Amino acid sequence: MEALQITGGIPLNGSIGVLGAKNAVLKHLVATLLAPGTHVLSNVPDIVDVRLMCEVLEHVGARCVADGTTRTVTVPEVLSAEAPLDVVRKMRASILVLGALLTRVGSVRIALPGGDDFGTRPIDMHLDGLARLGAEFESRDGVLYGEAPRGLIGADVDLGFPSVGATENILLAAVMAKGTTVLTNAAREPELEDLASYLTAMGAKVVGAGTSRIEIHGVPELVAATYSVVPDRLEAGTYLLAGAASRGEVTVVNCVPDHLRMELSKMRAAGCDVTIGESTITVSGPERPTAVDFATLPYPGFHTDMHPQMVAFLASGDGTSIMTENLYSGRFRYIEMLNRMGAAIRTDGQHVVIDGQSTLVGATVDACDIRAGAAMVIAALAAAGTTTIVDASHLDRGYTDLEPKLKSLGATIARIAL
Repeated sequence: MEALQITGGIPLNGSIGVLGAKNAVLKHLVATLLAPGTHVLSNVPDIVDVRLMCEVLEHVGARCVADGTTRTVTVPEVLSAEAPLDVVRKMRASILVLGALLTRVGSVRIALPGGDDFGTRPIDMHLDGLARLGAEFESRDGVLYGEAPRGLIGADVDLGFPSVGATENILLAAVMAKGTTVLTNAAREPELEDLASYLTAMGAKVVGAGTSRIEIHGVPELVAATYSVVPDRLEAGTYLLAGAASRGEVTVVNCVPDHLRMELSKMRAAGCDVTIGESTITVSGPERPTAVDFATLPYPGFHTDMHPQMVAFLASGDGTSIMTENLYSGRFRYIEMLNRMGAAIRTDGQHVVIDGQSTLVGATVDACDIRAGAAMVIAALAAAGTTTIVDASHLDRGYTDLEPKLKSLGATIARIAL
């Protein structure tokens, strides 16, 4: 097992860039399966989840080649209907293979997905939406079998909740279905809009992506395309909060500031000085954050994957903050770790109450998942003394070159073997 050791109390200063969004590129990789030929994706982060998704693609017949921040995916005319069960169980995004393989092959065999454990995250909306298009499913022994015996046919699909995954799965299935699909109460996330843009570059006809109503006009075939992935707003937000927690000033370049509107507004409310450029964001942190309340919601609300980082920032704040988690009931395990560092945080149902403390102290903590690990990094940078974050491999699923980037800003950080 590997761990990160961080000595806190050193203000971070400087500029860093971010790469393509994890929550976009994984879906783009799946989308390549829709069109035979050679696809070229640029601005791709070299993270564990990208490697895992490439394993999924190669198992069904594609070939993935990495060259720096570029992934070249060659897709054959004939694909296998079976995704690798062991890999799929490690990563929730692999469930999107459902829509792509039903479209290309007409059938699919896939394990029920894994990924970070945030409590119950059913895929009922995925299956119900795909069933509206003509798919049929059966689950046996943790394996999902699907087929489209009469092909996929456009339909009206009204989601009960604007689920990102369900919207993406239906989008991937509908782009080559016969007729028109109208998807209402759709997710509006920038990564979803970017997936639609990539599909459009492949020849799909998608109208309304980024709004709650999407029309997909099915086409008989798609073609391979070259595309640059949208920058990762979660990586950008994490580094901005890291700088603010350390009482420093950090600029993130090559990002899309508008994608962090709600998160930046809460940073301002907490006392941060925020300056926005066309593709840059600069945040300087206060001596102590001002208490602020916030709630996670679908985009354009506060992103649930930024909630642990914001809580870690507010842990050394002045006053009591309340965070309400409206999306995932089980993502509070990181709170125990912050309390080991001297934080005073408690849960009350879906609410997290953060009584700000003047000082956090270094401790040995666990990176329970990707964003929990990021929260530990932020708290460690603010704390007095040295913090050891064990199971640091979780961070490698979402962040490329985390240690070099933080070192470039002045952090004292090292990766060690335990």
